[in-house]
Amino acid sequence: MSQVILYDIPSKDPRHCWSLNPWKSALLTLPITAFKDLDNTDQLWTARLLLNLKGIPYKTEWLEYPDIAPTFKSFGIPPNEPPATAYTSPTIRIADKYVMDSRKIADVLEQEHPFPSLHLDSPILKKVEELASQCVAPLGPVFMPRIPRTVVNPASAEYFERTRAARFGMPLSQLEKEKGGESAWKAVEPKWMELGNLLKAEGGPFFMGKTVSYADLIVVGALHCFTMLGDDAMFQRVKDVEPAFLTLYNASKAWLERDDH
Repeated sequence: MSQVILYDIPSKDPRHCWSLNPWKSALLTLPITAFKDLDNTDQLWTARLLLNLKGIPYKTEWLEYPDIAPTFKSFGIPPNEPPATAYTSPTIRIADKYVMDSRKIADVLEQEHPFPSLHLDSPILKKVEELASQCVAPLGPVFMPRIPRTVVNPASAEYFERTRAARFGMPLSQLEKEKGGESAWKAVEPKWMELGNLLKAEGGPFFMGKTVSYADLIVVGALHCFTMLGDDAMFQRVKDVEPAFLTLYNASKAWLERDDH
């Protein structure tokens, strides 16, 4: 089998993976389509965690935001179905086929490399997917303005600012002012508490107790990306709500080590 290729969006130097999954829904008074799919920030750390956990050899090819769609079109990859954005990251090439979306990637990797298992049939996975979405998406106005300001290269920053302004009907600075800040955190804290209670239900450090699963990677990916946005304030806020998230994060550090190649 040919080596797996992960297509990722680079940060500023020193180049590394930074992007999280902005999830699929929101609790904001914005059009619901605004947060249905946020272009190419989708699920990159979750996909990388999958590869690292399973110990699958891979290499990273870096694509700036405006290069993703034309590059994937040139590969002949079919676009996502509307209303999703046509071409998104994460995308991998495995066995001469391309797979977009971290959950689809998980399904393929589980078939091709079944050990260690991702436990995709665990009943807890759906609960975690739903709660994690409700925890992270409403914080979009908090973290999204930081991405072009502190994380990505100029070509991606311009693209990100322009496309998000069109999607939300306002510049990111206005989104941050009107929908971010303390009000966003206060609104979402009960959901983080609920997710934390689910994490502790089997004794931890993982959602299935001592067994790591795809459910853990979803949350760890989001937590790690919070640390990549310029300061530790977002991660600290989540840890203050529920210390079990720090325990989960620390138990997963081995799969976070590789993020730059």
